Amino acid sequence: MFLVALEKFADEAVIEVSSGKGGNGCAAFRREKFVPKGGPAGGDGGKGGDVIFTVRKNLRTLAHLRHRHEFRAENGHDGQGSGKYGRNGEDIIVPVPPGTVLKDANTAEVLVDFGKTPQDNRLLKGGNGGWGNIHFKSSVNQAPRTALPGKEGESRLLKVELLLIADVGFVGFPNAGKSSLLDRFTNAHPKIAPYPFTTKIPNLGVLTASGRDIILADIPGLIEGASSGLGLGIRFLKHISRSAALAFLIDLSDDNYLSAFDTLQKELENFSPDLTRKKRLVIGTKIDTDGTSERLQELKRKYLAETVVGVSVFSGEGLVELESLVLKLVQEGETKETTWGT
Repeated sequence: MFLVALEKFADEAVIEVSSGKGGNGCAAFRREKFVPKGGPAGGDGGKGGDVIFTVRKNLRTLAHLRHRHEFRAENGHDGQGSGKYGRNGEDIIVPVPPGTVLKDANTAEVLVDFGKTPQDNRLLKGGNGGWGNIHFKSSVNQAPRTALPGKEGESRLLKVELLLIADVGFVGFPNAGKSSLLDRFTNAHPKIAPYPFTTKIPNLGVLTASGRDIILADIPGLIEGASSGLGLGIRFLKHISRSAALAFLIDLSDDNYLSAFDTLQKELENFSPDLTRKKRLVIGTKIDTDGTSERLQELKRKYLAETVVGVSVFSGEGLVELESLVLKLVQEGETKETTWGT
């Protein structure tokens, strides 16, 4: 079990990428002893470099794109005399973390989704090199002076977005105990304090259950109206869109414990109806607090169709059962996603 550190978290960036221009063809002639009127010998220009995006599993944020906003491949080199071809330009390689989406910054069109196709992508190809005059010799033109310029490269303004890839996303109001559960469950160490909005960025932790690593994501707490832009949670709701399943954390010490699940569901539906169709479970937290045992039973009676479990991160009560439920939830969620995709 370990913490995936997300210090200096960055999940969006706007960058400009450009492939290289092709090198120009050369107009030259053979100039050798005993060959006073040599034929054309101009070589072709080299191809411009490509723009390639590659997924690096060791990256977890887009922080490396914060201070560098332009990525340009090298231009191809010009052709030379004696039939020498110009060297091809070097490709520019842009590393991104798993789950990155590339969009056209002007139209919002999705160009590449590395969550679905996690292999390298040659987004822009460099321009071809121009032909040297060696290509234009003919029976009627023995000394052509024509050579072609290299083709221009391509440029594109991109919006780069990161969607974290987690097995289970924690959903809950501020101070519901999401960070505490992540800390206890995975030995991660997110910032924890007894006041709302402690979590300002998503935190990831890995729970090892039955020999399997399960990635858990704790996003900043939602508030009612989050889907309309209130609070912090709306910015990070996208990070649970790829979770196989969701865990709703309900603070049983809060007087709104019976309405919390419905409110959270409504906010998720307003943001994206797909989120409400994911496999889920309901976790009643802080059952070590006086009076919460009765409240847990009331929660179970209200939501008979849901899997409801109570836990305490301080006493450890319910954590073993929850671990088994989380493993089952992920397995069922993956089966469901596979079924949808067929």
